[in-house]
Amino acid sequence: MQLEPMKKKMAAYCRVSTDQLEQLSSYEAQVEYYTNYITNHPDYEFAGICADEGISGTNTKKREQFLKMIEDCKVGNIDMIITKSISRFTRNTLDCLNYVRQLKDLGIGVVFEKENINTLDGKGEVLLSILSSLAQDESRSISENSTWGIRRRFEQGKVSVNHTKFLGYDKDDDGNLVINEKQAKIVKRIYTDYLNGKGPKRIARELETEGIPNWNGKAKWYESSIRKMLSNEKYKGDALLQKTYTVDFLSKKRVENTGQVPRYYVEESHPAIIDKEMWEAVQLEIERRKAFAEKHGIVKVDYATVDNPFAGKVICGHCGSPFGRKVWNSTDEYLRRVVWRCNEKYKIKGEVKCQNKHIDDKALYQAFINTFNGILENKDYFMQKWQQKNSSGNFLEKYRAKQFYNLFFIRV
Repeated sequence: MQLEPMKKKMAAYCRVSTDQLEQLSSYEAQVEYYTNYITNHPDYEFAGICADEGISGTNTKKREQFLKMIEDCKVGNIDMIITKSISRFTRNTLDCLNYVRQLKDLGIGVVFEKENINTLDGKGEVLLSILSSLAQDESRSISENSTWGIRRRFEQGKVSVNHTKFLGYDKDDDGNLVINEKQAKIVKRIYTDYLNGKGPKRIARELETEGIPNWNGKAKWYESSIRKMLSNEKYKGDALLQKTYTVDFLSKKRVENTGQVPRYYVEESHPAIIDKEMWEAVQLEIERRKAFAEKHGIVKVDYATVDNPFAGKVICGHCGSPFGRKVWNSTDEYLRRVVWRCNEKYKIKGEVKCQNKHIDDKALYQAFINTFNGILENKDYFMQKWQQKNSSGNFLEKYRAKQFYNLFFIRV
């Protein structure tokens, strides 16, 4: 009795390079073609279709189906792979040869239909190396042409923004940025809260507590994201283009552009959510807080809360260091005290570094009340000063003067 030869378990790998409709149509056609080809071939047993949609072929790191296929080969689920061409398998010469050699060591061949190559043939790897290099060069050419086109559009002031992760904006049918009014309210709140004294961390925490959704619809906020929003010029209707650039076409790694390639600034490229004066005021406040923190050795200026409004704001008149809030505990509740003391005073245990005395927490509140009442008693003088600031070139001074004027005008 003659035994029939065992069929080889063949899988097909398909990939399209973009998410354009015509490419996805090609992808669907590949899946159908290889399914029919393998199931109808007398020598092969269908081992599945591995397919990646809309992912670049220059690097295999993000190609989940490709990597899964390799693992299936290692555990014996696949004996042979068929794919349309080298460029569909990978356009990175090193990646291509490494995987082909790994598979060859396992006794698994890769058939490239377009080039008519079977990697288990004697001439397969030599020819594969040559053709793979050509494919990589083709990928480089495409990447360079694409980069050239993007930069020409930048030079012409044509703005392209990924609005899906950009809170406050949508795109219309023509691809232009349009304001999402619901999200814009959140953006305005963030800017206002910052100018009202809150820090990015506190703003993020409050947004989460209130269940306010981010761009992805989830009530998850990060301090770093708030900081980026506060300095993003796009919220005032302008656009700084090419803040980052791709290092090379293989790694696709993007880094900050610090002068390696030209940057382009386009004014009034789209509708603004934040007016220019408020945006500039926020930038000045960012710099003011940074300078204040550096001058007085404060890690952050944003410690203040509703329950602890003086945190980071009481500065020692002797050494310029910040005061810290201390609780003097006692078994007697009436003797328990909250005081403020220079952080430098006992920085080294057993050694007094600053001679300034502590101050009672109640005294700080009283000092604030006295100052506030003093302004009220001389409101005409101060309101005149604040009105004069309306013509100031310093947008932060102008914003603060308007705040104080409105605050005390109610009390006139």
